[in-house]
Amino acid sequence: MSEKQVETNSAAPGGFLATVERVGNKLPDPAVLFIALLVIVWVLSWLLSYMTFSVVDPRTDAPLVIHNLLAGAAITEFMSVMVTNFSHFHPVGVVLVAMLGIGVAEHTGFINSALRALLNVTPQKLLTPMVITVGIVSHTAADAGYVLVIPLGGVIFYAAGRHPLAGIAAAFAGVSGGFSASFIPSSIDPLLQGLTQAGAQILDPDIVLNPLNNYFFTTASSALIILGGWFITDRIVEPRLKSEKIDGDEDDLPEMHDLDDNERKGLRWALISMLLAVVVLVATALPADSAWRDSTGDISSFQAPLMRSIVSLIFLLFLIPGVVYGYVSGTIKSSKDIIAGMTKSMHLMAYYLVIMFFIAQFVYAFGESNLGVLLALQGAALLQALAMPVAITIIGIVLLTAFVNIFIGSASGKWGLLAPIFVPMLMSLGISPDLTQAAYRVGDSSTNIITPLMPYFPLVVVYCQRYVKNTGIGTLTAMMLPYSMTFLVLWTAFLLLYFAIGLPLGIQSSYTYP
Repeated sequence: MSEKQVETNSAAPGGFLATVERVGNKLPDPAVLFIALLVIVWVLSWLLSYMTFSVVDPRTDAPLVIHNLLAGAAITEFMSVMVTNFSHFHPVGVVLVAMLGIGVAEHTGFINSALRALLNVTPQKLLTPMVITVGIVSHTAADAGYVLVIPLGGVIFYAAGRHPLAGIAAAFAGVSGGFSASFIPSSIDPLLQGLTQAGAQILDPDIVLNPLNNYFFTTASSALIILGGWFITDRIVEPRLKSEKIDGDEDDLPEMHDLDDNERKGLRWALISMLLAVVVLVATALPADSAWRDSTGDISSFQAPLMRSIVSLIFLLFLIPGVVYGYVSGTIKSSKDIIAGMTKSMHLMAYYLVIMFFIAQFVYAFGESNLGVLLALQGAALLQALAMPVAITIIGIVLLTAFVNIFIGSASGKWGLLAPIFVPMLMSLGISPDLTQAAYRVGDSSTNIITPLMPYFPLVVVYCQRYVKNTGIGTLTAMMLPYSMTFLVLWTAFLLLYFAIGLPLGIQSSYTYP
């Protein structure tokens, strides 16, 4: 590819991309979108409350009735529970608690140093899979991968004499394309589980899901993403980039450097403290009469304190090494720095809280009106009439999610919209919320890396321009398209194979309902 061709591709994205960008820019902010949906629910509840439906509510065995949310009593009730709708909304508390610990680990530099150490000791022939693996690991630190791992991917590829854009592509594929592939629990697990559970409780108010209900599947998926991303980077993407001239400013091109003595010492003691914390947890959980177990001695039941403490454990397992790293390396001078790390992480969650407030009100209204139940039962009736195999239904959920993901980048925003519809509808067909959530996660991750509407997409373009000045949206999209399409096809097939074999999706998960 000549330099002139690079400029043309960068400056003039294809017609389809231009259409997607125009349409996407016309969509309202996710928070405003949920306000509009809330109004739509109110109006529909009023109109449909005058209609009689033949479907039977499985919760009461009586004909389904739509409740008018614009009635005086319903409005006053909504106003009285607005605060508790938000404060008791499951995803809010669990994500904020996890982010408090992760925020300290990120603020002190523990996560930064740990990721750099992993990359620095990697043999060149394993450079690509390690970059992708570190991208997957970075999910534990929320968006840290976008601002740390992706630019580092370019740095280490450039230092190794390989094309830096290939390193950026590999890192981007791991961080964003493999967003739902992870062998380390992160805040995304309880976040999605909370929204799934809220959707499931529209049909079954007593249902409880485990925050790690997809853990085994996402762990196995990480191997798929690493191997697939490795092949695509080394055999497809990098060969096409070899003729693309690196024309960044010489003084601005990065250099790889090892950890300094303070960082190395801090990282060593931080990892020791994390290991000791894990050892203490295992040692206290092993005895048959452990306080981590439920009254029957089961350690993995919903009632077991260990299972109910997963989010708290994530908090501590990042807080402890983060603090140790900070004091040993010198990035923490006093307790004020620890609080500053927590405060900074909460600042980053401000927009998330705004969206969650309106999602909580929408989920409440959707459930109270019985529109979710009506939609689920009617949709289930349609799917039953079509008599499609479960596998085809799963593929449909994956593809629809992948399409919606092009226009709405927020994982919580999309699932907050789709879970109240998909989860109870598929429950009515005998498909478990765990399997529905797994299908959503496949579709949600696969198209992250090809949509300019993803908030970090322009930032990745800037990373590329550091090495190739004329890089544009079209260039990055063309570079990431092989990853996206491969992940979508292979990952969907992997989920179907996983389902066919009957391997467990996660802890206390199932494929069928009830």
